[in-house]
Order: sequence, then C-alpha cells, then structure tokens
Amino acid sequence: MTVAETRGLLFPGQGSQFVGMGRELAARSSPARETYREADDLLGFSLSKLSWEGPEEELLRTKNAQPAILAHSVAVVRALGHGIGPVSCAGGHSLGEFSAHVAAGTLAFSDALAAVRLRGELMFRAGEVRPGTMAAVLGLADDEIQRLCAVASDGNGVCVPANYNSAGQVVVSGDVPAVEHFSRFAHEAGAKRVIPLNVSGAFHSPLMKPAEDGLRAFLEGVPFKDPSYPVISNVTAEPVGRGDEARSLLVRQLTSPVCWAESVRTMTRLGARDFLELGPGKVLCGLNRRNAKGAGFRCRAIGEPTELEDFLGTSAG
Repeated sequence: MTVAETRGLLFPGQGSQFVGMGRELAARSSPARETYREADDLLGFSLSKLSWEGPEEELLRTKNAQPAILAHSVAVVRALGHGIGPVSCAGGHSLGEFSAHVAAGTLAFSDALAAVRLRGELMFRAGEVRPGTMAAVLGLADDEIQRLCAVASDGNGVCVPANYNSAGQVVVSGDVPAVEHFSRFAHEAGAKRVIPLNVSGAFHSPLMKPAEDGLRAFLEGVPFKDPSYPVISNVTAEPVGRGDEARSLLVRQLTSPVCWAESVRTMTRLGARDFLELGPGKVLCGLNRRNAKGAGFRCRAIGEPTELEDFLGTSAG
C-alpha cells in the first residue's frame, strides 16, 4: 500500500477563518480562482473580497465564516487536482463535514455552499431565540465533563458536551447560566483552563433544534450521491457510504456533539496514516498530535500556495 493509498483528508470548521484566506492561492491557481468566482456568483455577493480583505467582524459572522471556509477548502482540493492522489477516507470538523462531502462527490459545491450559508443563518437565529454560549475545557476526562454537565444542568437550563476534540480538550455548550455553573464546577474539579468562547449561540446542543429543522427542510430538496470514499460522520464517528445517510447525519450534527477524536481514530482504523488538512489554518493537524500520534502518522496543512507546491513537489519526488 502506497502513502497516497493511506491518505486521510481533514477539513476545518468554523474558527479557522482569517482575513486573507485563499487570496494568494487564488492569485496563483486558476482552479482556486474559478472556485471563488463560482462562489461569488452563487451567493450574489463577493465572498472572495470578504475572505481576502474583510472586514474581520463581517467574516466572523457565522453566515459568512461557514461559506468562506467551505470555499477555501474546495479551492484547495481543486488546486491539488489529481495530485491529491488516492484517498482512503475523509473527515471534517462540524462545518468541515460539508467540505469533506464535496471532495468525495456526495454534494455539488453549489448545493453545499447554499446549505452552509443557510446553516449559518439558521444557527445565528436559533441563538437569538434562545441565547446560549460555549466554553472550552482543558485537562478533564470526558466522563468527568459529562458528569459536571449533568450537575450544572440541574435547574439552570442545558449544558452538554459539544466537541470532543482530543483527550483533555472538550467544548461544552448550552444555556448561559448552565455553562457558567459548569465552568465553576470544572475549575473546582481541577480543570487546567476553562475558556469562554465568543460565539453567537450554543452550537451542537439541543438549543439548535430550530436550526436543525430548517436545515432538514432545505436538504430534502438537495441531491446527494454516494461518496467516492468513506466520509466519517461527526455524529457517529463511523464511515458514511450512502448519500441518504449523509443527508440525515448532516442534519443531526447541529444538535449532536462533534465526536472528532473518535472520528480520527476511525480514520486510522480505515488505514489513514498520511493526513492532509485542506483549507484555512492548522487546527486539525494540531489536534492530530493527540488523536493520531506515533511514528507512523503525519499531518500536513495545505491552504497557502507554498504549502500546496511543497506537497506536490514532495509527492512528485
């Protein structure tokens, strides 16, 4: 089995965006440039200008950040072309699961772009109807976090684990009073840090139920194909091989925790050893230092043209 045949693709989620993302790539790659032209035409505004020039506060908005990250990831995939080589499986963190399905051929880019733009709007509206918040927790075991969430939820609303990012790094989500109580309990239980997150709602929690309903209605009218290679679901941490299953799980994802650490372990079980993080930032490669560690694993982030050219040069060699 060659290195390319053990390749696993990783696609970043919201929080990886930054002003300037994709600008140099589009300047030096015609497939990437065309991807941004397509996105601008489909959305009816210049997503490219917003991604490349800001303003930052507009790019940070959920309804803008999600399509911007998707477009950057797809631009990288298209810029790589056949140079990406055979792929064993793919996974995406939250929003990134849509990018993974575009790469695998499950979803057309145009449909995914419309879906994540709506997804961002629906998530923001759900946060307005029932305000919530999130906090990252470092240094506590998963079962202890689950226990503290249950205690914090008693009479204070909802607090649930939202992202299992790696061992010792979990994000919780829910009603503001419940998350505040959780934060106090986590400090008392010995957490290294509890970091409040600047978000517009309690993502991946029951508070996103209105957004889930809206996304389900939209995706019912979107064609889904069977992916050309397994895409790991955030919800189940298991490979998805059918389009109808992908549609259902992308909806459930909004109110379910992101089982990211387990998803990467599934990818390694499927043979992935050479990971590529495609899109803005290097967050997932950073997490892979815990999720897929060892001499047999490596992870490279590709989002800038120099990173792409270095990878293609290495692959050619």
